[in-house]
Amino acid sequence: MLLKKPRNTVRYFLECSYFGKAYHGWQNQPNAISVQQVLEEGLSTLLRTKVSIVGAGRTDAGVHAKQLFAHFDVTVSVDCQDLTQRLNSYLPTDIAVSSIFEVLGDAHARFHAIQRTYEYWVVQQKNPFYQDAAHYVWSPLDVKAMNTAASLLLEYSDFECFSKSNTDVKTFLCKIELAKWEFGEEKLVFTITADRFLRNMVRAIVGTLLEVGLGKISPEALRTIIESKDRGQAGASVPAKGLYLTKVTYPKTIVHG
Repeated sequence: MLLKKPRNTVRYFLECSYFGKAYHGWQNQPNAISVQQVLEEGLSTLLRTKVSIVGAGRTDAGVHAKQLFAHFDVTVSVDCQDLTQRLNSYLPTDIAVSSIFEVLGDAHARFHAIQRTYEYWVVQQKNPFYQDAAHYVWSPLDVKAMNTAASLLLEYSDFECFSKSNTDVKTFLCKIELAKWEFGEEKLVFTITADRFLRNMVRAIVGTLLEVGLGKISPEALRTIIESKDRGQAGASVPAKGLYLTKVTYPKTIVHG
């Protein structure tokens, strides 16, 4: 049963980014620090009232975000620009808030997101500046074969084989709209966009595509893996440190006014 909000409650969206090394993921944990906890403590201190926030997703421990939205409700007056500046002064250096803005009262950071994009970074030369920011793969990779396999993802909708085992979800269906590897500055970047993602899905997909790139399996083997719906058939999950949530998209209609 949903609790009704007080009539004078206003809902705001908060847009943030963070480097995830120091945190046990986004979501609050009983015995570990999370990004959600740090933001809630900051907002509660500055607004002098207890503030709870709801994020667009639940990134795992060590995963980073270039863009993540969260919503919160308050009954006090908020100067969005001033609060953004004061919150950034309060927060540690590995979390930043780029904007706070008023939205409609029923706008939901998680359920109203219509699209999410992730990147996974791979480096092929030892680089101390990417030690905590990318996955190091020293063996040669066949990127063309990896992209051939990645393109097959767009032909399917059931990705149970890439979902974390024993996950309590109602459906394994996702609509992937983009999946490709590209060379960036000093790194190889996998970009994937979908309407939703299963827990551990991107890291499992990347691990499987790397097996293609290493010549352990063929691109076409991805079909057999997906159709098996068996997590044990897919590749091992790659380390969290190379994963970035880069974009979350919402309908324009959620913004107040």
